Amino acid sequence: MHFTDFDSAAFLRDNWQQQPLLIRNPWARWHNPLSPDELAGLACEEGIEARLIRQAGSKWAMEEGHFSEKRFSKLGKQPWTLLVQAVDHHVPEVAALIEPFRFIPNWRIDDVMVSYASDGGGVGPHFDQYDVFLVQGLGRRRWQIGPLCDAQTPLLPHDDLRLLADFEPTSEWLLEPGDILYVPPRFAHNGVAVGDDCMTYSIGFRAPSRRELLSNWCDAALDRLDDDDRFADPGLARQANPGEIMPQALEELRAMIAARLDDAEAFARWFGAFTTTPKYPETDWQLEAPVARADLVEAVAAGRTLRRNPASRYAFIRSGDGALVLFVDGEPIHCDPAAAALAERLCASACFVLDSTLIAPASSIALLEILFNQGNLAFDAD
Repeated sequence: MHFTDFDSAAFLRDNWQQQPLLIRNPWARWHNPLSPDELAGLACEEGIEARLIRQAGSKWAMEEGHFSEKRFSKLGKQPWTLLVQAVDHHVPEVAALIEPFRFIPNWRIDDVMVSYASDGGGVGPHFDQYDVFLVQGLGRRRWQIGPLCDAQTPLLPHDDLRLLADFEPTSEWLLEPGDILYVPPRFAHNGVAVGDDCMTYSIGFRAPSRRELLSNWCDAALDRLDDDDRFADPGLARQANPGEIMPQALEELRAMIAARLDDAEAFARWFGAFTTTPKYPETDWQLEAPVARADLVEAVAAGRTLRRNPASRYAFIRSGDGALVLFVDGEPIHCDPAAAALAERLCASACFVLDSTLIAPASSIALLEILFNQGNLAFDAD
């Protein structure tokens, strides 16, 4: 699936992280990639993150999955919504929805949450801390957009849901199948199903907080230190008052910390691993027996299509002299200049055919072998 009428450069310039945008069906040919029954089936599987939100007047209730099949037959006539997280990890047709949005870097892309709602169903007025594209898959949904929110925005008292206490919409649209609504971080929004069989695909994006970055980066920095690395002050001069912490000591102590935290190369290596670490349990593509290099070479030469495991996260950082570090699911793989072109191709799209020249170097075919045997990559028919 791809867009035929969408200017990504104009979108990034005028809308990304700035203001909402309604995009009327930009697809070459829209078709809903998942049926309601298939979504309900996923919500019944162990290990799948799913939620059921019901509304009765002004009261909201949330249940967490997985659910039994009988649960859906007992929902009654009150509006309800089923939400299933990371559906792209399990359904290739849903994963394909991400491809047209690759004008945004891979490390920013999170997952595709899919919702099904009965007439009047929704999750209530709220705001998110990340960007989201809301793709209408089936049926219709009325979306209302409100003002920017922050930590001081009043919320309704609820143990499970962060619902806005006062929601004043400033714009409103009715989305049909194939339509897309982009909502930047912190904009209030509320979606309500108009009629039954309303399905929406929420393509969300990662936005690490400063707190999250500091916490994880400091933990990583601590792991690299040993206890013998201590403050020292040879040539210490006598002070007028021993109770004073002198400016020179403070500066030296601060420099001790800064020297370890302000390490650009170490930070890059850490962030590549941090941002590609899977958020959800991986889809198991591991082979029963290791693949033979000769079989890989033969399959690539035959033009077989390769597909990345949809639960795997790929990114790379250049390391100079034509080499790079490929990060796959939090693990770094150092690629020499000969293997760098293959690593870049693997990161460019989720499904592709390789030119045999890309795996001619020994280091390239070794990289391909590693990814196959780890379950990060497979031939499409497999």
